Formats: sequence, C-alpha cells, structure tokens
Amino acid sequence: MQLPSKLIENAVQEISKLPGIGKKTALRLALHLLRQDSKQTQSLADALRAMREQVRYCKTCYSVSDDDICHICRSEKRDKSLLCIVEDIRDLLAIENTNQYNGLYHVLGGVISPIDGIGPEDLNIDALLSRVKESEVVEVIIALNATMEGDTTAFYLTKKLRESKLKVSAIARGVPIGSELEFTDEVTLGRSITKRISFE
Repeated sequence: MQLPSKLIENAVQEISKLPGIGKKTALRLALHLLRQDSKQTQSLADALRAMREQVRYCKTCYSVSDDDICHICRSEKRDKSLLCIVEDIRDLLAIENTNQYNGLYHVLGGVISPIDGIGPEDLNIDALLSRVKESEVVEVIIALNATMEGDTTAFYLTKKLRESKLKVSAIARGVPIGSELEFTDEVTLGRSITKRISFE
C-alpha cells in the first residue's frame, strides 16, 4: 500500500498489527484519528501508554488489575469456596458477563501445547496448586476451551487437583441454545448425548 505520507504509512503499519485489523481498516482508523482534534488523539495515546505501563497482574488470580490484588479477589461478596480456572482474561470476562457465577477465578495464562513449546511450568499451575492448599476452596471448576490443548490441560489439572481431595468439575459442553441438531458437529452432539441431563 503506497501512501503519500510516510508518517501515515508508519501509523497504518502499527495499527494493522492489532488482531483482526487489516491494512484497509488500519488506514481508515489512521485517517479518522488524523481528522480528530489533537486532544482526542493525545488522550488515546495517553490511555494506551498508561495501560501498558500501569496495568498489573493480580498476585492471587493473575487477572489484570489496577492494584496488586484485583477487585474480585478482594470482594467479600464472592463465594470463596468456588474457584474457576480459565485460560485468559477474555474467558474470565465472558463468565462474569453471564452473572451466573459468584466465586473466584484463577487465570492460567494459556494452555499446555507441546507443539508450541508450552508446558505446565510455563503456566500459573504451581501457583494454583499452592493456592488451593492454602485457601478455603472446596470445588474447582475447569472452564477451558474445547480444544485438544484445552482438554490436555484439563486432564493434567484434574490429575493434580485430585491429590488435594477437592471436588473437580468442568463446565458443561453441548448443543448451543437456538441451534439445530442437523448442523451440530458430531463431537459436540456426541458429548451432549453422553453428558445428558435428566428433567426434574
């Protein structure tokens, strides 16, 4: 993409490195910022710099936070007997947005993936094991993606956590609400049948 300004070209190059942003969208965003009042562009730059320099990771659950301990871990209203294990902050936010869970979290920071050279030692698993031994956690809920890496990680965690005599459960997987059976993949449909629930 040949642009009349090297400065705009550099901005487009950097913006296009963001996930889901192609060159055309990056150009549109760069030109939009160029047309805005300089104060607005400066505010965006300041917010991004502050985020990068000041956001921390919670020392308890490894979620992002403005403080050493995040607001979820500090809350007296959360059920401290439940601990939900997630891969990253996006999964934590997705669960929080359901308003159906009131326990605590532990963010692994990824999943076990030998192909990518990621082993258990590269994740926040040792911290998790120490945490459950020193806390009042009764049940651990494994909420990882339904991928081979997610299942491998879940299997590894289950094996390690069972040594602590905790109840270990996983989020249910099955046919999404509003979908049609004929368009559901075989693995999901098969899992839905084997993990079926009874009507009460």
